[in-house]
Amino acid sequence: MKVGVPTEIKTDEYRVALTPSGVRELVEHGHEAVVQAGAGEGSSISDADYTEQGAEILPDAAAVFAAADMIVKVKEPQAPEVALLEPRHTLFTYLHLAPDPELTRGLVESGATCVAYETVEDARGRLPLLAPMSEVAGKIATQAGAFMLEKPLGGRGILLGGVPGVAAANVMVIGGGVVGMNAAFIAIGMEATVYVYDRSIDRLRELDIAFGGRADTCYASTLDIEKRLPDVDLVIGAVLVHGAKAPYVIRREQLAPCSWTSRSTRAAASRPPTRRRTRTRPTRSTASRTTAWPTCPGRSRSPRPTR
Repeated sequence: MKVGVPTEIKTDEYRVALTPSGVRELVEHGHEAVVQAGAGEGSSISDADYTEQGAEILPDAAAVFAAADMIVKVKEPQAPEVALLEPRHTLFTYLHLAPDPELTRGLVESGATCVAYETVEDARGRLPLLAPMSEVAGKIATQAGAFMLEKPLGGRGILLGGVPGVAAANVMVIGGGVVGMNAAFIAIGMEATVYVYDRSIDRLRELDIAFGGRADTCYASTLDIEKRLPDVDLVIGAVLVHGAKAPYVIRREQLAPCSWTSRSTRAAASRPPTRRRTRTRPTRSTASRTTAWPTCPGRSRSPRPTR
């Protein structure tokens, strides 16, 4: 089989689907790899790194699609890439088709066989190809949320961990899966007061053991979330519905003045705001985008008991 690796053209996407070590494995098993010139530059991988392991470098995406049987990518194909797909192709990439009917129609009309990384399950029903991206998304969500709470970014100048004499910030994580667990780990490491919500008691038990009692695990009832929200500084949405668009869990009017919501990719916590939105740009090493929204210019901070 000839495997093709085009350069990612989605905005702010710097990763590449196949590393030189992956090329080596393919060649060792009797396959061929064709890589678009410059495909690895965003990840600091040169064309020479690929050719040393047996890959052929082609000048553009059209040449890669024309030569390859399987196309491997990182993100969903953009319109110019969909136009290059043929019925003989197998496309292997993250697709996230639920919120994108236009892309879905385009892929169906292409006749290509399309396999979404995020739908591949192992023998235990887990999502091994989605898990690493979720780990990155969770860690970045807390990091970005903490950054957005700084005064120059429109926040109230809140430090998640507090300092002696000032209570730590309250962080609410809605969803206790891979994203939520990793978001909570970072918040715990920053010494915030952390609440993790989920609707699976068994999962909450697992998280309680994983956190070693350093975070509160709570059943995600609508009433309990509503009561907690007024005292929360950062809300992280980490809800996943397999194969579907993530649901809205809270509404803007439920948020306390000047709290922040941080939404990891494909995991919506609240309805998008109609007011100013501040977005962090991912670095080339990030796996997903995190967006945070301010809800007011500022409010006084009430003292909280230390834990």
